[in-house]
Order: sequence, then structure tokens, then C-alpha cells
Amino acid sequence: MKYKPVLLILVFIGMAISLDSFAQKKGDPLFQAPLGIAAYTFRNEFPKGVEHTLDIIQEMGFTEYEGGTAGLTPEEFKKLCAERGISIPSTGTGFEQLEEDPQAVADRVKALGANYVMCAWIPHKGDFTKANADRAIKAFNEGGKVLKENGIIFKYHVHGYEFQPYENGTLLDYIIENTDPEYVSLQMDVMWTHFGGGDPVSLLKKYGDRWVSLHLKDFRKGAPKDMTGLTGPENDVPLGTGELDIPGILRESNKIGIKHMFIEDESDHELENLPKSIAYLKSLKY
Repeated sequence: MKYKPVLLILVFIGMAISLDSFAQKKGDPLFQAPLGIAAYTFRNEFPKGVEHTLDIIQEMGFTEYEGGTAGLTPEEFKKLCAERGISIPSTGTGFEQLEEDPQAVADRVKALGANYVMCAWIPHKGDFTKANADRAIKAFNEGGKVLKENGIIFKYHVHGYEFQPYENGTLLDYIIENTDPEYVSLQMDVMWTHFGGGDPVSLLKKYGDRWVSLHLKDFRKGAPKDMTGLTGPENDVPLGTGELDIPGILRESNKIGIKHMFIEDESDHELENLPKSIAYLKSLKY
């Protein structure tokens, strides 16, 4: 039997819809990654004791950790995490460290056993400028190449100040379009993206698999926003209680195939807020 082109197209569309429906059934969880935590969340607890803090992280059900070693050697910290069933897929680096000695960054990341390293801040004074972006593009491409040669994926953590208008888009678009996808991936902090004027869902769609992980947090309804990348802890609220479209973000992240999502609570009530955020994530279904 010979099918006309239009009929074939309809058949293929039907097959695609059927396969998509099979992949994501009604009632499946929207949050499909391991439960991850960003180290900054526990900035008030780590000074009270590393093991004490890791015990809290374990008791809350977190199995992935992103961040530093709280003053311990990478080997010591990795051991304490492993004893609690916590893996360390990702850690961080300062911009200047990456710019000046990416091999030293790679050595530290390897000692920790991580596969990713992220940079969360590009130095700038006042408004973020094209000159700042150009410096970052050079550092990211060159440092990312060294990291890849060491088996490590570099990612830039979007922080909200990069949404200054530039040409037909923003300086964030300029950075993404001028960094080599082979050496530079992206981590979306969904709250800072929203805070700077970006649309997390649209940006996930636009840049697809350049995004490899998320920081999950929510922003207080009606609070003022700008492009400083800075706001008070009172504006960080439990997931699902603020302005962000968390279900939409998770749906798009699942389509892209993002495997690592880290809750980051920057409030002064993280021990109260985290159980609420976890319960909200677990309640979300297709």
C-alpha cells in the first residue's frame, strides 16, 4: 500500500504522541532527579560541625550534594559523604581560580570525585557589561577546555545580572552563543534567572541540552526584582509558594534530560523550609 505524504505525516505524529504518552504517564512524578542539595543552603550549620550538618542532610533524604568541603580535605569530605550515602556529582570554583589556573581546579575536582564544576559569579562593578562578558567567554572557553581534558564538565551558573540588553537579546545570550558547547555547559538557578528578568521555561527550551543541572528555589510573590543578582533572604521562600512556575520548569527539564537538580535555600529558615520544599516536589505529578 502506498501512503500519501500527508497521511504519512499524520501517522508519524500519532506515533510520536503515543511514544511521548508512554514515556510520561499520568501520575508519574514530575521531579525525576535524585534529591540534591546545594551547600550554600547549610552555610549556618557547617560552622557547628561538618558531621552534624551532613547528618541533617542525610536525615532529610538528600542523596546528592553540590559545593565545597567545609574546610576539610576533598578526601576527608568525600569519605564522610559516602558513609551517609551522599554522592558529590558537582562542586564549585571561583572565577579567578578558573581564569588563572584551571589545572589546579581540575585537580581539586578530581580529588573530590566530582564530574562537574560550576562558576556562579563573573566579577563586575555596577551593571554587568559586554567587557565583563568578553572576559568570561575567554576564561570559560579556555578553562573549560582544560577541564574537559581532565574528564570534567564545566558549567556556568546563571545569576541574574546577565540579562542586560545586548543587540537582539541579552548579554546572557551573547555569552552562551560565544562559548563552545564542547567546553561550556550551563546551570540554571531558576530563581536568579527569574529575578533578572529571564523566563526559565523559555530559556530551557531555547538552549536545550546546554543546560545540565538546576538550582531550585522560589521567589516571594510581589517582591522587587532587578539585575544585581542580589536580594534579601526574606525573598527566598519554600518551593511552590512563590512566583516561579516550578511544574513548568520540571516538565521542560525532563524533556531536555537534566539529571541533577539541587535545592538551594537562601532564607534564614532553611531547616523549616526544606521539608516543605521537598514535600512540594514529591507531590508534583504529570
